[in-house]
Amino acid sequence: MYIKRTLEAEIAKLNDFFPVVFIGGPRQVGKSTIFENCSKENRTIVTLDTPSIRALAKEDPKAFLERYPAPVLIDEVQYAPELFSYIKAIVDKEKKTGMYWLTGSQQFHLMKNVSESLAGRVGILTLEGLSQDEKNGHAEVPPFLPTKEYLSTKATIATPTNLKTIYHLIWKGSYPKLFNADDSLWSVYYDSYIQTYLERDIRSLSSVNNELDFLKFMRVLAARTGQELEYSSIADEVGVSAPTIKSWVSILKASGIVFLLEPYYKNITKRIIKAPKVHFMDTGLACFLTGWNTPETLENGAMNGHILESYVVSEIIKSYWHNGKRPNIYYYRDKDKREIDVLLEENGVLYPIEIKKKSNPDKNDIKNFAVIEKVLQQKRGNGAVICMAETHLPLTDCDNIIPIGYL
Repeated sequence: MYIKRTLEAEIAKLNDFFPVVFIGGPRQVGKSTIFENCSKENRTIVTLDTPSIRALAKEDPKAFLERYPAPVLIDEVQYAPELFSYIKAIVDKEKKTGMYWLTGSQQFHLMKNVSESLAGRVGILTLEGLSQDEKNGHAEVPPFLPTKEYLSTKATIATPTNLKTIYHLIWKGSYPKLFNADDSLWSVYYDSYIQTYLERDIRSLSSVNNELDFLKFMRVLAARTGQELEYSSIADEVGVSAPTIKSWVSILKASGIVFLLEPYYKNITKRIIKAPKVHFMDTGLACFLTGWNTPETLENGAMNGHILESYVVSEIIKSYWHNGKRPNIYYYRDKDKREIDVLLEENGVLYPIEIKKKSNPDKNDIKNFAVIEKVLQQKRGNGAVICMAETHLPLTDCDNIIPIGYL
């Protein structure tokens, strides 16, 4: 059963404007599926995951494009970057929109080629796993921002949640294949997913000499989701150099597995922490890598707070990416240990957000919001505590308690 995706509206918009539309994102999040569902014409579908087809695309891209003429969907196009210059020549000659749809799950190989070869000719989108809204049948939703307008919209459609359902969502993950699958298939799916990722994507990279070391690195990093990234401590645990860890983090970031949440600072003080936080975009994958095999053990375990934070950050990011937008999203921490979990910047205004497992936050949970005006000297918008509350409630005149179900 196809699940309606928020990104469909952006695909339609870009398809009417650009000759090429590209969707990047991790494997198995539904990139080719959403394209197929959006197709309103007799469009050929071809995947470069097939070795013989890939060989033709690489060795004779001109013949490949003659065999598979536009309109065409080319899946996993990163395997044949040789195609891009030929696609450019064709679209420049034909001057039509919507000719080529491309997907790619290895953006570390791909994005430079796409942006350089097809500059001005390609609309670039990002797809991640299912958002909470998509799972609940509400694909047409705005990007998250803790304003009165957003809250009034979500109050009418949000699905009630509680501690048990939230941690089941966190544990189950966001890959479409798992959405309606029995929980007993969870470990089988993620084991297969990791093997596919290592064999098809990682094995081709010269910067990864040992797949077992890379898998160990993924497990160590998953245990640190929602925390500041310390390359040296990860290197010590994995047994490789810090520069190697930095390179491997870049691979996971570029393939959509992790997101690095950068700290917010304006060079007004040296007292602000400058290390990014690492967040796994799919919390189910993080749970599998770290051995949390049930939602109950996860909720009661040592990672419960950090993985909840990663889940919320991931949902916020998806709400922007799936609407074709790039979020200006940060966190704040200084050497006086004042921290704000998330800062969203919109039109020069900073919106502070705290993430709590509790259901009854108070004003003490938002005391650090004052640094926006006093320390950062920036304009502050509405703030929020995203938590386990059942409904949204005012905390101050400009700050609200927001249920996780509103994401």
